[in-house]
Amino acid sequence: MELSELATRTGSRILLVVIDGLGGMADDRHGTELEDASTPHLDHLAAEGVTGLLEPVGPGITPGSGPGHLALFGYDPVRFLLGRGALGAAGLGVPLHPGDVAARGNLCTLDAAGAIVDRRAGRISDEEGRRVAARLNQEVAGAEFHHEKGHRILVVFRADGTPGGLDPRIADTDPQATGVPPLDPRPLDPAAEPTAALVAATLRDVSRVLADEPAANGLVLRGFDTQRALPSFRERTGLRAAAVAVYPMYRGIASLLGFDVLGPPADLPEQVRLLEKHREDAEFFFVHVKDADAAGEDGDRAAKVAAIERVDEAIPDLIAALEPGVVAVTGDHATPSQMAAHSWHPVPVLVHGPRCGRDDVDRFGERWCHAGGLGIRPSTDLLPILMANAGHLSKFGA
Repeated sequence: MELSELATRTGSRILLVVIDGLGGMADDRHGTELEDASTPHLDHLAAEGVTGLLEPVGPGITPGSGPGHLALFGYDPVRFLLGRGALGAAGLGVPLHPGDVAARGNLCTLDAAGAIVDRRAGRISDEEGRRVAARLNQEVAGAEFHHEKGHRILVVFRADGTPGGLDPRIADTDPQATGVPPLDPRPLDPAAEPTAALVAATLRDVSRVLADEPAANGLVLRGFDTQRALPSFRERTGLRAAAVAVYPMYRGIASLLGFDVLGPPADLPEQVRLLEKHREDAEFFFVHVKDADAAGEDGDRAAKVAAIERVDEAIPDLIAALEPGVVAVTGDHATPSQMAAHSWHPVPVLVHGPRCGRDDVDRFGERWCHAGGLGIRPSTDLLPILMANAGHLSKFGA
């Protein structure tokens, strides 16, 4: 049964704020970053609403950002698989034709022996990332290079009449570790061997061209994928949806699901302005904020705490701009700064609205949300809960 079979139009708006990488891990020195942050506005929402913990994919499973977001939008992330390449292409508006293959690229720093020193090339600026991508387009044949954000680029391999097209079943070349060299683009199926050979040849050219770069002298790839079509969010829910996200990949997820993608905004204040301008245009609004995840991946606890506090400061403006009937705040996955990587830890969630009831939790953080009325549940459960609290779901059965 699709939620659209029960969907009703009430005019009530839903605001889903996703703090990327929100979840953390307490240890013998600290609480989680969210627990130790000063979040009076989020605490107020938690005290007046219900809270809990979400598992994006399943117990013990570490999700990528794509699966984490798909689950929040009600799509089973195991059934609906999307590679970072397809998401990046959609977010940048780069068309993928049948047989094309795209991958998410990280410009990185290699030492003299070819080992990865920094997977993000020191988080180079957008200007520097654009310059390097332009250089690759000028000097490397066999692929297109599109700058996404900072060190992130989209790499597209075109089929160009290749019989049967290219095959995306290629293993990542990003080992997601330092002190080791990039991995070879290994075919995961014999049919993908020609594509793997093309990727390997292109990466050799990239290494030659970037050898003299001071920071971005290497490139690693992950999330190989091809053209994708997913059932639209409106078909599945009956709701018009809009997305307000700074980073292209998250606009890409929304675009593939048929959201109206607003902007792109440059920062959180501009996201607030877009909500106010377009608040009559949809019933479901997705606001994505990236900084907490970036800080967690850098292992920078203080920066992640500060990023969460900046979102808390913006909560009153986000609510005033949209005047939603229901507000939810959560993350797509955990990124504990102790691990400097995504993790399997459950993610805190709060839901606030006149119909959602209350629990005994009065602070927003993992240990308090563990006792919340929503319990620990799959992230895919969140969407119907939000729709019900906004009055968008009718009774099932007689």
